[in-house]
Amino acid sequence: MLTRALLSVWLGLLVTIAGSATVPVAAVRAAENQAAPNRAAENDTQAQRQQKQPLNNAPTWRDVRSGESHTTQVRGRETGVLIQAGGETWRKIRNGPVTLVFGTLLILVPILIGSFYRYSGPMKLHGKRTGRMIERFNKWERIVHWFTAVSFVVLAVTGILMLFGKHFLLPVIGYSAFSWFGAFSKNLHNFVGPLFIFCVACIFVTFVRDNFFRRIDIQWLLKMPQVLTGKAHVPSGRFNGAEKGWFWGGVALLGLIVSASGLVLDFPNFDQTRNTMQIANIVHGVGALLFVLASFGHIYMGTIGTEGAYQAMKTGMVDETWAREHHQLWYEEVKAGKRGGGDTRRAELLGGS
Repeated sequence: MLTRALLSVWLGLLVTIAGSATVPVAAVRAAENQAAPNRAAENDTQAQRQQKQPLNNAPTWRDVRSGESHTTQVRGRETGVLIQAGGETWRKIRNGPVTLVFGTLLILVPILIGSFYRYSGPMKLHGKRTGRMIERFNKWERIVHWFTAVSFVVLAVTGILMLFGKHFLLPVIGYSAFSWFGAFSKNLHNFVGPLFIFCVACIFVTFVRDNFFRRIDIQWLLKMPQVLTGKAHVPSGRFNGAEKGWFWGGVALLGLIVSASGLVLDFPNFDQTRNTMQIANIVHGVGALLFVLASFGHIYMGTIGTEGAYQAMKTGMVDETWAREHHQLWYEEVKAGKRGGGDTRRAELLGGS
């Protein structure tokens, strides 16, 4: 009797356990049966798409490009994201408006400057040279300037090759030579960049005290067209309004922008995200192209646009007439002995004038 009773209890427990186990199984089967028509519909849709549009795996790639993070054995930021969708946006901006707009400006601005030179010619001296020379730039100032200028030109040329080279250089020299030029340009750009940052810092510290705006500089800027064509004369200090605009807008502002964004791109080992690198690339490219466009005007005025300007930065010396006509206030300060920083030739001018 006891044995039969225990057997009955044991069988009851087994029935209860079996019944409870069938509940989740039934729920899973119900969910699978409910999802089956959806999967079948998706499969049918995908099969139809493959017949009408072969290799169109839009649903699959939408999942891949969703930006969701999944499981991976690789440790790091964004390692669980297979494809970062922002990369396509970056590519469209870089290869679209940035390339088109600034590519056009890189052609148009030199043409406009050349047309202006053809129309008005260089700014020439009105008076005769005296033969008495004033030191305009000392040795340190010239060294800093030329190191900055050379590194800037290297960065500008290599940057333009990397951004626009496939449009104008690749069809000419072919893929093999262009791949070599591209790799060389990238490495040279990356290594010269930190040197340029150092030079920009040096040139800022060297010239900042002479580049603070004064009221006369606003007047110079307002009359700049007349000044550049020789129809008006506005006195200026050591640097005129346009030169100060180049210093603050170009060297200081754009120099800071391209330097900061360039460091982000130059050292990706600091674990920047792909989005950060893409933003830095666009900011760097736009800032650098604006820098190059502005430099066209600076280079023009410092070479063929102004008689004697290139000689001033080459030798450091300018004729007394040049100083008086282009930077009258600075010339008067030098003559009155209020300006220091020159060598003995400046003192000789004061004694011989």
